[in-house]
Amino acid sequence: MKKFRIGAMPSPISDAVKQRLSEVETATVGHIRQWGFMDPEIQALRHTRRVVGVAVTLALPAQDSTLLHHTLGLLRPGHIVVIDRLGDRKHACWGGGVTNAAHASGATAAIVDGMCTDPLEIAELQFPVWCRGITPITTRIYDLGGMLNMPVSCGGAVVNPGDIILADENGVLVLSPDEVDEVADYALAKQQRGMENVRRIHEGTRLGDLSGATKFVERDAID
Repeated sequence: MKKFRIGAMPSPISDAVKQRLSEVETATVGHIRQWGFMDPEIQALRHTRRVVGVAVTLALPAQDSTLLHHTLGLLRPGHIVVIDRLGDRKHACWGGGVTNAAHASGATAAIVDGMCTDPLEIAELQFPVWCRGITPITTRIYDLGGMLNMPVSCGGAVVNPGDIILADENGVLVLSPDEVDEVADYALAKQQRGMENVRRIHEGTRLGDLSGATKFVERDAID
């Protein structure tokens, strides 16, 4: 049986999809749906960037990063590397050297369901990474195997190659391509209403009146 399972590289994100989602906040989508979000422990690593891109999925076992090093030569602008670490929380598969290679390819970002290393070097390169934390213990080239562009689990979310990734300071959201328009329409409209509500609050309107909370409380007091 082969140690490596390799699928086709997805096409980079289209300009139309990128433009539709570039102003969407993950927290806005979180007002209406609770699926597709990665575990909140997967956090932005020393940056406040928002990125949109297409998932290139990897499953890497334990202390091995053989397949990741190979994949870095296949990345294109618009790709976001999504790495399922298969439960490993000890070894950092992503660090300064890997970031330099991903940055040189023009890739958009990386999402790691596990640990990273070299946070200062990554920050200096201004390459957005999301991960669970930092460790000095790293992976090596051990040729243990892995999967590329197969369905993976990252932060509890199922990610298929070619899925759309929206990530910002609040977290990481996975969308199938056919969900993009519906999610973008909802989120952008809600964000516009939110800006109008902020304006009204600054003019003196109470938040409880805007949200309807005060009506419920006052009704209960009368009852």
